[in-house]
Amino acid sequence: MNEDNLKYEDQIEGRNSVLELLESGKDINKIYIAKGEKHGSINKIIAKAKENKVVIVEIEKEKLNKMAQTNNPQGVIAIVPPFDYASVDDILNEAKSKNEKAFILILDGIEDPHNLGSIIRTAETAGVHGIIIPKRRSAQVNSTVNKTSAGATNFMKIARVNNINETIEYLKNNDVWIYGTDGEAKEMYYDEDMTGNVAIVIGSEGFGMSRLVKENCDFLLKIPMKGKITSLNASVSAGIIMYEVVKQRMKF
Repeated sequence: MNEDNLKYEDQIEGRNSVLELLESGKDINKIYIAKGEKHGSINKIIAKAKENKVVIVEIEKEKLNKMAQTNNPQGVIAIVPPFDYASVDDILNEAKSKNEKAFILILDGIEDPHNLGSIIRTAETAGVHGIIIPKRRSAQVNSTVNKTSAGATNFMKIARVNNINETIEYLKNNDVWIYGTDGEAKEMYYDEDMTGNVAIVIGSEGFGMSRLVKENCDFLLKIPMKGKITSLNASVSAGIIMYEVVKQRMKF
């Protein structure tokens, strides 16, 4: 397990997230379920937990809600080992193992856990091999991120690094081209060839990429804005760029 995991336990909340966790086959210490009527996906969770020999504990709904780290745990909380962050090499090897060109996201200061969860969810559906986040000035993977991602954190390699710029240099040395998103860029995102090994940098919600990160990018990409609002939510920007990569690679 990564040395950054200092807690002994974490928790995953919400029906979809817990069901995805069970499907992933990852370790689960126990699952708490609210007492009362059992219907819908709760029955699927109970059946899958029994199949996986995971301990189920029924508790009062009020007590479960007090345990929750999110506003609506939907009657279920899974207690799990802390999130096991990957390394940058793990991400590169993921692409090699699939015989695919590397497809990586670098998140430069995404502090909103809901944005991080949304980005992870989209990245998983788009076939991204891994996501890189900084240890500082960034949301980390927690119950809110997992729930917002609809459980996609169970299938996505996520690396935490000390220094984004050093990581960018390492990726460049491994033949990965770095594409940054910037509102002042001259090139439109759909005009650049992203069929090779690519890492897409998404800046923070309020300030975009830091100056040094921007300077270290090989290419800067712009998303055209036609309305009066001149910026997009970070998760929306990430989704637009990710699916441009998907579209370009489908042609080959």
